[in-house]
Amino acid sequence: MTSSSIAVRELPLFPLPDVVLFPGRPLPLHIFEFRYRIMMNTILESDRRFGVLMFDPIQGQISGVGCCAEIIHFQRLHDDRMKVITLGQQRFRVLEYVREKPYRVGLVEWLEDHPTQTDLRPLATNVEQLLKDVVHLSAKLTEQKIDLPDDLPNSPRELSYWVASNLYGVATEQQMLLEMQNTEDRLNRESEILVSTRNHLAARTALKDVLPSSD
Repeated sequence: MTSSSIAVRELPLFPLPDVVLFPGRPLPLHIFEFRYRIMMNTILESDRRFGVLMFDPIQGQISGVGCCAEIIHFQRLHDDRMKVITLGQQRFRVLEYVREKPYRVGLVEWLEDHPTQTDLRPLATNVEQLLKDVVHLSAKLTEQKIDLPDDLPNSPRELSYWVASNLYGVATEQQMLLEMQNTEDRLNRESEILVSTRNHLAARTALKDVLPSSD
């Protein structure tokens, strides 16, 4: 029986400042704290899975919803430090903490998006076009070559996770997107964010184009 077939289970938990992991997305980690070295050595002997939770350093709070990470590669360094590459799996909600030391362990339940009869492909296509617009304007503004990967997810849900994971400097917004259980709502919110970003970049690009002629 795989962990995905268990509705509720105990899961080692790893709070990370301003880091939000999404299903299907990679997360490299450098493990150096003693308690997390213990945790990694323990889970490497089991199913290689642990939960990543966003820690808000300003509020001093750990989010109640996170994403399970699976270790897909690891490298041991001297002093028992470790470099690991993880991949996001299922989302979960912490029901309660069952242990705090040497590291947190929580009783969690898995979260899934609610099923829908709506065809989300047109919405996903619109989000992908907005993404291309933002990348094009960013490249023009910075005078650098910026390309989207060729293997963008085809599934609307997976695309929504991809877009959310690539928003930078907005961990609180990412956490809200992670907690949403409706793919359509997530894509709509990402569309709003991308439209705002595109408009901002378009204004900056237009200003940059005008300034040289005014010298």
